[in-house]
Formats: sequence, C-alpha cells, structure tokens
Amino acid sequence: MDARALVLVGRGRYQDRWHDDAATGHVVAGALSDLGLRTQVRGTAPTALDDGEGFSLLVVVAGTGRADADWDGPDAAWAPFHDRLTALVTGGDLALLALHQAAGTFTDAPRWSALIGGRWVPEVSTHPPIGPAAFHPVAGEDHPVVAGLAAVEAFDERYCRLQPEPDARILLTTEHDGVRHPVGWQAGGPGRVLYDGLGHDVRSYESASRRDLLRREVTWLLGEHGRA
Repeated sequence: MDARALVLVGRGRYQDRWHDDAATGHVVAGALSDLGLRTQVRGTAPTALDDGEGFSLLVVVAGTGRADADWDGPDAAWAPFHDRLTALVTGGDLALLALHQAAGTFTDAPRWSALIGGRWVPEVSTHPPIGPAAFHPVAGEDHPVVAGLAAVEAFDERYCRLQPEPDARILLTTEHDGVRHPVGWQAGGPGRVLYDGLGHDVRSYESASRRDLLRREVTWLLGEHGRA
C-alpha cells in the first residue's frame, strides 16, 4: 500500500476517562505504517481536517469527553470540522475507519452516527468486564473484510447492544449471555466506511488475529481509494 493515513486521536471534548486514546492511536498508527501507509497522528481540533483531501484514509480513535466552551470552544466552532469530515467521506475523497469508542464520539455532530452506520446508545449499550474475548464473522458473509476469516481473539471489551443503522452490513459479532451482538459493520454509504468495535486499549493489538482484521479493513477501505 502506498497511501497517506491520518489517525485522529480524541482530546478535550472527545476524550473520555476510560480510554487512553493517545496510546492506542499511536499503536494503530504503527500498525498502519507496517502495512506501508504513510501515517500521521493528530489530536481532534477544529482545523484537523483542513488538509484532509491529502489523505486517503482517516482512522478515528476518539470518545466523548466534557464539552467546555472556555477550553475548546462552543459547538459552533466545531461545525465546520464536522461538515468537512462528512463532505470528504461522502464525496469519496476519504475512506473512514471508526474504532471502538468512536461509536459514541462526536455527539455534537448529528450526522456522525449515520456516517459510520451506527452508534453507542447511553444507558442501553454496555459491555462485560474487559478480558479475553472472541469476535466472529457473520456466517456466510462474503465481504472481503471477513470472508474466510476465523474467529478474532483478543484481550478486549465486548461491546453489546450497539445500535447499527438499518442499512449497515453486519460483518462481525460477539456473544454475551447467549446473545450475539453486532460489533463490526460496513456503513450503508455514501462513502467507504467501516466501524470496528474492537480496540479498547493497546492490548487488543497484541493479538495477531486482531491485527489481521485491521489489515483486511484497511485493504478493503483503500481498494478503490489508494492515492499516493
């Protein structure tokens, strides 16, 4: 792969107390570099995507923090960032991979959940304690991300009761209390977008099968996007 990737790491209003976005983002960036991508890491900022057309892939590692207008500006100051992100992705200029807590980030952007094909619903979505976990491709699914893929095993959280959009193509599930829950999907579009619910912290990426899933996701996302 010869393309540019941007890993966008949560800070301020997009950084929660449960996730070390910076550490995880840098591990993800290293994995992308190992795949041959020219990768940068940036914190969330209103200007973070001003040069977004220069990248082929955006990976979001961000959550939900405390909005404080005195610290990082009011919602209105962030609106151009969200508009630009949406335009780049839906216009086909930028592929998007949203990881783990990104299902609950950008709550000030009404179109975010539709863009990534689903969301974390407060007081509904949940997860059991972190630990060794298994994630299974949907049986019979021929999407290139999961076709022929064995179960992914990693030390991670198992997100449950996420709310995929009706047009999301479910690719990956996990089981808890006898119920299978969707944890990975392709968004309905427009744009080339995947949500991957794995990646609570750096330990997830110590798993070879988890890194292989990431490789498959990036390969598919850049399949018609690769741009030097």
